[in-house]
Amino acid sequence: MIPLLSKTLTIPSLPLLRLTLTPHSLLTRFTSTPTPTQTRSMSSDSTQRVFQLKLDPLTGNSEWVIIEDGNKEEEETFKSSSHALLATTSYLDMLNDDTRNRAFREAIDKTITKPCHVLDIGAGTGLLSMMAARAMGTCDDNKKGMVTACESYLPMVKLMRKVLNLNGMGKNVKIFNKRSDELQVDIDIPSRADVLVSEILDSELLGEGLIPTLQHAHDMLLVDNPLTVPYRATTYGQLVESTFLWKLHDLSNNEEEASDGIRLVPAGLDTILHVKAKQHPMHCDAISTEINLLSEPFKIFEFDFWKRPDSQGDSKLLIKATNDGRIHAVVSWWILQLDSEGTIFYSTAPRWITSPIATHTGNWCDHWKQCVWFIPGEGIPISKGEEVHLHAVHSDMSVSYNLATQATEIRECDSIAGDSHLTLSPERIAIYGDRKWRSCMLTALNNLLQARVHPLCVVADDSVFLSLLVAHLSKTSNVIALFPGLRERGVQYLKAVADANGITADRIEVFQKKKYLTLNDTKQKKVDLLIGEPYYYGNDGMLPWQNFRFWKERTMLDSVLAEDVLVMPCKAMLKACAMSLPDLWKSHRCLSKIEDFDHSIVNNTLGACGDLPAPLEGPLLPFFIWQCGETKELSETFTIMEFDFSKSIGPCYGKAQVEFTEQGMCHGFVLWIDWVMDAKNSVVLTTGPDERYWKQGVKLLSQPVAVGGRGSSTGNCCSTLIEASFDPSSGELAVKHVWS
Repeated sequence: MIPLLSKTLTIPSLPLLRLTLTPHSLLTRFTSTPTPTQTRSMSSDSTQRVFQLKLDPLTGNSEWVIIEDGNKEEEETFKSSSHALLATTSYLDMLNDDTRNRAFREAIDKTITKPCHVLDIGAGTGLLSMMAARAMGTCDDNKKGMVTACESYLPMVKLMRKVLNLNGMGKNVKIFNKRSDELQVDIDIPSRADVLVSEILDSELLGEGLIPTLQHAHDMLLVDNPLTVPYRATTYGQLVESTFLWKLHDLSNNEEEASDGIRLVPAGLDTILHVKAKQHPMHCDAISTEINLLSEPFKIFEFDFWKRPDSQGDSKLLIKATNDGRIHAVVSWWILQLDSEGTIFYSTAPRWITSPIATHTGNWCDHWKQCVWFIPGEGIPISKGEEVHLHAVHSDMSVSYNLATQATEIRECDSIAGDSHLTLSPERIAIYGDRKWRSCMLTALNNLLQARVHPLCVVADDSVFLSLLVAHLSKTSNVIALFPGLRERGVQYLKAVADANGITADRIEVFQKKKYLTLNDTKQKKVDLLIGEPYYYGNDGMLPWQNFRFWKERTMLDSVLAEDVLVMPCKAMLKACAMSLPDLWKSHRCLSKIEDFDHSIVNNTLGACGDLPAPLEGPLLPFFIWQCGETKELSETFTIMEFDFSKSIGPCYGKAQVEFTEQGMCHGFVLWIDWVMDAKNSVVLTTGPDERYWKQGVKLLSQPVAVGGRGSSTGNCCSTLIEASFDPSSGELAVKHVWS
């Protein structure tokens, strides 16, 4: 469900066509991380077209392909690739949220009591539109109502048409494949709408463009004093202390304990490497035992859907501390009031909140989480009974906070400017501040450098840490950093921090040509060391093996590598574990009827697991397993196959017989990469489920299987054969299993 706000670029070579690029913050219904395929809708007076962005995860290269609606050959290409994209979105998880669906159905039935004109903005599969049409169909009135469904995303429009036809609603709902700010009364629709039904909410509430969408709707598309579902949304917050949350943003203080001599955030440059000043979605229930609550919940903002909202607003609160501690973050959530009388609610509150209207529904879901706002630095010390001044400000797209006590000044987010400043994900900040991780990198690189004098070292990925570390450890080395994602930002960052790390700026050369490194670029000297973490800027949320871009880079650089080149990491191991994942599986199970509307036709497209026709299977998807609700390991960790980076990239195949060690319901297999950093296998960096800073890949089963260890008297399955193959042309991993 994509709302109205977007940017339009004119394509000179394609007159009358408009490329619609939705800002990143509006793509939260989609995955917030890069995907191999992304699409953007375009329209003209005569046809519908889609600009489809194809991304190769192994090279980072992308290209736009124009798909024209009605071209059968292009339609088939579009169909398969749009399926791959939609499978990575939160649509399926949202449609499996029974509490949400029931709340909207009850509120729509209660609100629409007579035939009228209903507008559904961001209609998705058309679920709310069908609810509205059905509600009018039960009205005891001879007048005829109408439902207008507005959906800007062409693949979803195609899916909506199928769902409507499957439910006999094709003639009951008028679909417009455009943004709501493109709708015009008397041209597209005959009159202003009496009722607005819409669900354009993200975890922060505002990030999908709620405010500008409502503003335009009230100005141009709705009658005065319209009925709306939802009716109101209220945001709440709570002050918390959490060492884990602190480590996700305060690199400056956390890296002080590192013994490698590198300062990624030198004194006086506290914001040069930082997380974005925003509310970060997170399943806070997963760390509830590690959180010290420092206040009671407090109300922050209230947004009424039935009237035009303001673009800006602020709220000043005086909050009394309930415990001693240090304020590391503000945890926030929202409560949705769906009807005007205030009897139907939906809440994203964490489970520790016990208010009658905010009590957690009990359903784990991934499409809406709590949000975390980090307090700069080491946080604010607070004593029980002490008062905290909180100033919350909202724009039309986000919320920010400033805090102060009597003993501290207002803690505002530092103004971040300049080309030398890098914005990284919270997990990447935590990795760079992790003493154990940095110690492993130091050991591995020291081992590598012992075998080389005056080496030419190439950093193949976007690791500013390794670039500084190798220059620091080897004063005689020549270092070339490729920085394929950082580019000029990496250059400016290194210039800013080099002196503080005892390195002259010319010690590290950043290769800025678009083509691959050649011997002309190295002055005819062969590369002695090729290293990487590996880490690629902007790719934090991709599947673990998509960091095999390092292997691809190594292959493309083969002509400039010395015969005895040392590569770090030298190999990777695909690891896996059988797990019970009931919450994750339920959120991705096949759909049947949702509030009596058949949605079975969307299962393949949305990547559902369970009851798919052969040979279709659910996709491999990236998740932080520790945030996936209830989990349990049912087997030992096992290795499926290894990847040798001393050789060029090529197809790989592996298999493993898995013996179950615990009794339970197996919902799938969790897969990750262990990076072997040196040839002696003495330094191995794992990215498995116990490591919170990395996402794992998940392969969910079609149906859960009861398993148990050998000798179990239950008769449950005790083993399975796992097979996996890696395709170097696409970077994709295929995983199959055979029960025994």
